[in-house]
Amino acid sequence: MATKLPEEEYRDIYAKAPRLAVELLVKNEEGILLVKRDIPPGIGLWYLPGGTVLFDESVEEAVQRIGQEELGVEVSIIKFLRFTDWYQSKNSTGHSVSLVFEVKIDQGEIKLDFQSSEFGYFKKLPEDTMKEYQYLNSIDPSYAIL
Repeated sequence: MATKLPEEEYRDIYAKAPRLAVELLVKNEEGILLVKRDIPPGIGLWYLPGGTVLFDESVEEAVQRIGQEELGVEVSIIKFLRFTDWYQSKNSTGHSVSLVFEVKIDQGEIKLDFQSSEFGYFKKLPEDTMKEYQYLNSIDPSYAIL
């Protein structure tokens, strides 16, 4: 069964090895869903919901768990879009590699957890979006939001 590491152990491990994470891209006629971060790193910046893949958890299970934990909804994967290497990011804690998936909300209404203060759908990236998400403007013409 997948479980989260205690904070001290988490920091110790990921200070020495890359962390695998997943990010969820939800898109509808209003644009792309972004969430305003309420915890470090990047407090007050817009980002894609996401998080660490836990030990003994599949990537698909991680995507579904993140949908539940961060957004309060059930999601399913439409397709894999790309990876983001947070190797030299000033916003990231350590070296993370995120797998970005387009997902659809299957059930529920968005209810944010403690990590975020608000959400919105955007056709144009807000100025206070994490710089690593600039690729959203060019990854595919159907994702262009500027």
